[in-house]
Amino acid sequence: MDHMWHDMFALGLPVAEKIIRPILVYFFLLIGLRLAGKRELAQLNPFDFIVLMTLSNTVQNAIIGDDNTVLGGMIGAATLLAVNYGVVRATRSSRFLQRLLAGRGDILVKDGVIQKDHLDRELISKGELLAAAHKQGIMSLKEVEYCVLEPTGTLTFVQRKPTTETTRHDQIMALLNKMSDAVDKLKKAEREIGTDLPPGQVAS
Repeated sequence: MDHMWHDMFALGLPVAEKIIRPILVYFFLLIGLRLAGKRELAQLNPFDFIVLMTLSNTVQNAIIGDDNTVLGGMIGAATLLAVNYGVVRATRSSRFLQRLLAGRGDILVKDGVIQKDHLDRELISKGELLAAAHKQGIMSLKEVEYCVLEPTGTLTFVQRKPTTETTRHDQIMALLNKMSDAVDKLKKAEREIGTDLPPGQVAS
């Protein structure tokens, strides 16, 4: 029993090292993802997902070192939570830090027109952008007023609102279609009445 408790809580590394390791890895990943671009967070294709999944395994040993104790894991987790809390608090109150660490949103589509230079900068293909639009029920990028790649990696689509002329045109076309259907029904009814009359009698 004593051996079990010793293995669970006897640290294999100094406490200072257990604290420094998560801090270094945290800021390395923060800077790395910032340089890699927002598309990694957007996970637009399976490759982005694989990268994020394997990153955690890649840096795991760097965080815990040779220490697999429960206490060591708790110290590492507590350090990560504390560092993240501090960074979030700092960026919340500083626009400069927000731009530095998170970046700004990037407009990818404006008034139905794809901003190709912005797509190239974010390493996003037209097919990936269209697939993301389809997930939100938008069938064509021409229907998009603007699309923004947010600093968090989220793609925000805003559909174009129909103009007054377009709305009136659609209403008139719908009314004409109804009138055409009504005329067709009347003609069909007249033909049916004509066939039901005795020979030589004309429908009045």
